[in-house]
Amino acid sequence: MNVAIVTVGDELLAGTTTNTNAAWLAEQLTQRGATVERILTIPDDRELIAATVADWSEAFDAVLVTGGLGGTPDDVTIEAVAEGLDRELVVREEIYDSLTEKARRFREENPDLVAEYDLEIDLEAAASLPEGAVPIVVDEAWAPGCTVENVSVFAGIPEEMRAMFREVAGEFAGEARSRTVYTPAPEGSLTAVLEGVTDEFDVAVGSYPRGEDRPGRIRLSGSDPETLEAAASWIDARIETVDPAPSEPTD
Repeated sequence: MNVAIVTVGDELLAGTTTNTNAAWLAEQLTQRGATVERILTIPDDRELIAATVADWSEAFDAVLVTGGLGGTPDDVTIEAVAEGLDRELVVREEIYDSLTEKARRFREENPDLVAEYDLEIDLEAAASLPEGAVPIVVDEAWAPGCTVENVSVFAGIPEEMRAMFREVAGEFAGEARSRTVYTPAPEGSLTAVLEGVTDEFDVAVGSYPRGEDRPGRIRLSGSDPETLEAAASWIDARIETVDPAPSEPTD
């Protein structure tokens, strides 16, 4: 399964919010054997979101969109996804009723806050999803996410996004596997090995140079575990290898 990730938010592009969602989603998908082929960050621009979703839903097996599900005017992701997939926005009555009850409980539990601030909650907007979408409702979030066709839409707040992804994580599986070999050798000395391993084995290879306190990494990717192990052994026989540093990820 090849997957694209779209993170939405002006604050991400401005650097005022660190984009941890993309890295977390990519790691989760890779662990499940899916292949992440694109990661893109775009602003809260309805036309751009819609165009990206329209193009990428055709180009990839799945598209994950995160950000822009709140109740402020710049939260346009759900509307944009509906537009990109040429679907109407419809109010889901079951979600509307659930949000009405959630808003009632909030007012009862926070009377001082409600008295101090003029809280405006657009329940219809929050309960509106693209026609035919499957809602993703979690306790951690106010507004629901959804899956429509091959596009899944999650909240942007990391805790909420992770809860929504876990609801649909089983849908994102694949055959991709990886194996990492660690070496103290400088990257410039590895050219022959990096070229040779792809000639000998059906694997993809990536090289990541060593740092001051960590070894270099050669990451092998493929669909067959036995081929990956054979390729790793082939490399091990031709260069100096070491155990990973304590902080390094292991396969």
